[in-house]
Amino acid sequence: MTSAERAKLRSAAMNIEPTTHIGKNGITDTLLKQIDEQLTARELIKVAVLRNAEYAAKEIAEDIAEQSGAQLVQVLGSKITIYRKNPQKNTYSI
Repeated sequence: MTSAERAKLRSAAMNIEPTTHIGKNGITDTLLKQIDEQLTARELIKVAVLRNAEYAAKEIAEDIAEQSGAQLVQVLGSKITIYRKNPQKNTYSI
């Protein structure tokens, strides 16, 4: 992903609220399934990492992106923005 594409996705994510929250249980199979479904439906999602999470947001973001086959757009504080292209939707034309 180029920096221009990443900037476009960051801009689009400004108005998106987190749809998933990660807490003390960390990354579970159920959470990954939920994120996968959201990425398929929306392509671009935000995830919030709660204060009681075991790991830092950056570590969690890298794990989620790797396990879900998505691309990490941004980690800003405790908010993670993730993108995965859906060929049927192609909302963001990247």
